[in-house]
Formats: sequence, structure tokens, C-alpha cells
Amino acid sequence: MANVADYNYEFYNVTFPAEYVAHVEINRPEKMNAFKEIMWLNLSAIFKSLSHDPSIRSILLTGAGPRAFTAGLDVQAASSGQLSAPPTSDAARKAVGLRRHILEFQDCISSIEKCEKPVICIMHGISYGLAIDMCLSCDIRFSTETTQFSVKEVDIGLAADIGTLSRLPHSVGNHSWVKEIALSARIFGSDEALQHGLVSRVLPDKKTAVEEGLKLASLIASKSPVAVMGTKEIINYSRDRSIADGLNYTAAWNAAMLQTQDMKDAMLSGLQKRQATFSKL
Repeated sequence: MANVADYNYEFYNVTFPAEYVAHVEINRPEKMNAFKEIMWLNLSAIFKSLSHDPSIRSILLTGAGPRAFTAGLDVQAASSGQLSAPPTSDAARKAVGLRRHILEFQDCISSIEKCEKPVICIMHGISYGLAIDMCLSCDIRFSTETTQFSVKEVDIGLAADIGTLSRLPHSVGNHSWVKEIALSARIFGSDEALQHGLVSRVLPDKKTAVEEGLKLASLIASKSPVAVMGTKEIINYSRDRSIADGLNYTAAWNAAMLQTQDMKDAMLSGLQKRQATFSKL
């Protein structure tokens, strides 16, 4: 079991509700889990630690409270911090400073995608702006019947810059719909999100969604961690490349990974009709 004391980060609850499963809960419900700078940095630290934690094989990501998964960026905090230009009158130097800041925050959200362990995101209530960036970095997305989504950035004078505009077209495959919701910032519900493939499952309420997410996380955690890590890695690698490139990478990856004891144990357990157990990765 992972050590809870190793995951004591402000604005997050990290628990371990099942064997090999971590639950990361964004914990700022009084502000609808809106993000200020320390939350981005802590999110990255948590997922980088979980990625290499041998006691973790799958992760659930949720938001605390009944109102929101996250309302996105805390605009009030951002106006005096992360959106402020560096103190110089030179346009090029301002641009360099802002670019560095944007890349840093992009990396914070990308830490979810780069995590070796599969991440299941449960979105409920308000799920605006940064919520879309975050969920698209996750591997599996569930929502509830009352979840409200919005690519909100144009309403605060921005082009979404933390991942939505890059990942969403790959995730849903409908550029017209992507541009419609990104250019209008209109609110849409889970039925539309499911229709276009933004989520794979819609549950009646948050409690049910978290329970179903935990069941799936536990099921994934029961599999070979070598096989699970390889599956996530190859799917993500192949997303942005040709089929030929993906096949070649898979062959190179499995040339090493097929030598694992996990494969022998899994095959033998199937023949003997018993549950396989696998060593920590």
C-alpha cells in the first residue's frame, strides 16, 4: 500500500481506496475547485510521484464537493499572478516570460498524460475551461447526467492554451463540433459529450460515477502492470503518428516486454481458471 504521508499536498486529498488504486481529489470546493498557481504545481508533483510509485497501478481523479469538478482558472488569482506579463516594457522579453510560464503550466497538465498509470476522470457539476484540459489528459472520462461542460477561454479573452485545442480534435474526431464549442464557449451537457466521444460513460450522479470509476480502476489494477503500462504508452504514441509508425513502435516495445514473467503468469492463470497475481513494477 502506498504511504498517505507521501502525498500531503495543499488543495488535494490523495487516498488509496482499493489495492493498487489511488484516488486524487481536487479539494477547494468553496471556490468550486478553481485553480490557482500552487494547485497546478501540486497536481504535477502528485502525478509524477504516482507514476513511479510501485504500489499504484491505476488512478481516479475527481473534484470535491457537489457543485463542480473544477470551474477552471481562478481568474481573480490569475490576474495578479500567472496571467501577468513580466515587468518590462520590451515586447519580446514579455513574450519570452509569458511563453515560459505557459509551457510550465502545460507541463503540469501533461503530467497526467505522461503518468505511467491509467487515469480515470470523473466530471460532475461545473466542468469548465481547465476541466476540459485536464480530462483530455486522462485516459478514461466519465460524467454525470447533470455535468455542464464549456471550453470557456474565449470568454476571458484567451485561446485555450493548456491542451484543449491540441487534444480535443484527436479525442472526438469532429473538427466542426470542436470549433463550435471552442469558438462559442457555449455550455453543453453529458448527452452531447457522450455523442461526440468526449466521455465514454454517463452516470446518474457523482456518487454512482465515483463508484463505477473505482470498480474500473480496481479491475485495471488487477491486470499485469507491465501490460497496462505498455498499452497506455503505445496508444498515446500511436495517436499522433501513422499506423506503420505505431506498429513499428509496438514491435520494439514488446520485444522487451514479452519477456516478462507477467505474461507467463497470466496465461497459466487462464488455463488453471484462477486469478493471477503480479509483482510490483
